[in-house]
Amino acid sequence: MNTIDDISFLTKLKKPPKKLYYKGNLELLNMPKVSIVGSRKMSVYTKNLVLSLSSALAKRGVCVVSGAAIGVDITAHNAAYPNTIAVFGNGLDIIYPASNAKIISQIYQNSLALSEYEPDTPAMGFRFLERNRIVVGLSQALVVAQADFRSGSLQSARLAREMGVPVYVLPQRINESMGTNELLGKNLANLIYDVDEFAKNFSQIDQASQINEDNEVVKFIKENDSFDEVYANFGDLIYEYELDGKVEILGTKVVIK
Repeated sequence: MNTIDDISFLTKLKKPPKKLYYKGNLELLNMPKVSIVGSRKMSVYTKNLVLSLSSALAKRGVCVVSGAAIGVDITAHNAAYPNTIAVFGNGLDIIYPASNAKIISQIYQNSLALSEYEPDTPAMGFRFLERNRIVVGLSQALVVAQADFRSGSLQSARLAREMGVPVYVLPQRINESMGTNELLGKNLANLIYDVDEFAKNFSQIDQASQINEDNEVVKFIKENDSFDEVYANFGDLIYEYELDGKVEILGTKVVIK
């Protein structure tokens, strides 16, 4: 099992681990990072927002950090993949939870998995709470997507305040996600009102690079508006352009808006 013995990058932690076990790509530690955590029983509304937020961050070169649990965590990992770091409350030779085995295996291969626990250490409740401090300490900001009172996600928000990490929440209806609404009501968190604007705040991709990419896509479409041809060259990026209002897909053609 590979280990990271120099953990000086965890400067925000009062009690950092002596070392970290890892699988995957250590280069992700050099990227700007935002942690996203939340309820295991998220609403469809929250899921869609987490998908949009994680995708927007990854697209802009920001690594999404979470704890690989069911619900918000694994949704964030999936949407940001491969720009994602998963922190585990068990040894990395154990796939937990088993329901997330597919994406966890992909993270082991192409993203980054971290744990302070040696091999054969089982997942237990108190270890999830210990894991949370690393999830928070790695990042420039913490997003609590959805949380009830007395949840582990609110404990993460408390840790973030102690570490000086800004806390953000998603807009939620009254009587839903009571924990995040309380954070917002007590001025303990900031509201994410625009996913793209939030992502841009943490991006290291400069404006010139984005303009060059846009120009390349636009130039191609002007010369060949066939959807099949555009998709063959740019893949799912064309759907992101459609969501951003830059292009419109009309049957078998793509047009510039």
